[in-house]
Amino acid sequence: MSRAGMIAIAVITIMMATAAQGQETVLSKTSAGVPAHSASLRNDTQLSGLIAEVLQNNPEIQAAYQEREAARQRIAPAGALDDPMLEAGVINAPLASSPFHREDMTMKMIGLSQRLPFPGKRSLRQEVASKDADAIEQGYHETVNRVVHDLKTAYFDLGLTLETIKLVEKNKQTLEHFLRIAEARYQVGQGSQADVLKAQTQLSKMLDRLLGLAREQPVLEADLMRALGRGSKGEMPIPMPLHIQEAPLVMETLQQQALTERPQLLALQSLIARNEKSVDLARKAYYPDLDVRVSYGQRDNMLDGTRRDDMVSMTVAVNLPVWRGSKIEPRIAESQAMRNQTISLYQAQTNEITAKLRQQIAIAEQSLKSVRLYQTAILPQAKLTVESALSAYQVGRVDFLTLLDNQMTVFDYEASLIAAMANYNKALAEIDFLSGKKQH
Repeated sequence: MSRAGMIAIAVITIMMATAAQGQETVLSKTSAGVPAHSASLRNDTQLSGLIAEVLQNNPEIQAAYQEREAARQRIAPAGALDDPMLEAGVINAPLASSPFHREDMTMKMIGLSQRLPFPGKRSLRQEVASKDADAIEQGYHETVNRVVHDLKTAYFDLGLTLETIKLVEKNKQTLEHFLRIAEARYQVGQGSQADVLKAQTQLSKMLDRLLGLAREQPVLEADLMRALGRGSKGEMPIPMPLHIQEAPLVMETLQQQALTERPQLLALQSLIARNEKSVDLARKAYYPDLDVRVSYGQRDNMLDGTRRDDMVSMTVAVNLPVWRGSKIEPRIAESQAMRNQTISLYQAQTNEITAKLRQQIAIAEQSLKSVRLYQTAILPQAKLTVESALSAYQVGRVDFLTLLDNQMTVFDYEASLIAAMANYNKALAEIDFLSGKKQH
């Protein structure tokens, strides 16, 4: 055997061992070294902790909470009476000197007046404010659900990016092994320069992919930190490896849940009831309010010392709602239009939620099917194909391009697998938000 042949055999033997180690890394699972059940528990625990932090620290949630508290405080004042009016003065005073002794009708007066709305107006005003507060409270719950949904989305997007970075790094290492094998075969005349260039090109593509992922990572981290309310100086949580935790997805059940629990729809229901009360209150403007006034007049004695009796007065005044066509009826029509608008908004939101639920259920189901297919059939077969191609290439029975294409196919399948897992989890988060699942 020639010296070149012996060198070639030695180099190929060394490279086969190195490539076998690299291929073992390629064939490992996405969450290598972490049992699926253990990873699921750790992921759920971490996400639950982040949700608890969001509920406590997120400024949007805190602002919505304060708005809710403010709305509650408006209920009692809405049904309260207007402030009574206290008045004091002198009445029937002549312009001559010593006025309090000369005229019998001259007196020092103190009075108290109170406006009394027509019966039913105060209770209607309070009911309107109460329904407003109910709508704002449901808006608070909607804000909580939306922020938690944004947190979950950012969490799974960041997890997908980190998992993809690991996958690209792993594929890059494998391609580096293949490049060394191609270079060794080229040096001993058993391979072509095209094989080396092809491997270098794929390595460059992996580096470019890493650069793109490095650009995405800070954006997703910023979204996660914003949802957490930590600011720019907080510690960045690292998502656990992606996993699948199946959930029952029945369209009729989720649709009914949305109708009874979705805060957005409940808020619109409260606004419909509020506007019904507003119509009733506007119709009450046909009836007058009362102004009751009581006054006490103190009179001085006459110049000769004769005593004058003090006086008490009481009057009742009513407003006259005569401007019906230009004032009362337009306000009634306005309240009716607001009520009809809210009813239409409720129907539109119901239809939109139903459509989005159907869409997200389809995404979740298709993603779950893809995950199962990749895990049970596509990836095992593709990895066996790479093993077979690697063995055949090392003995010269398969060209390098076939080996490289098979390896890139495995990489694409593994990337599709973790993308499907992320899409499934994000679809579940969207379904929870659409159906109004309460966050704790």
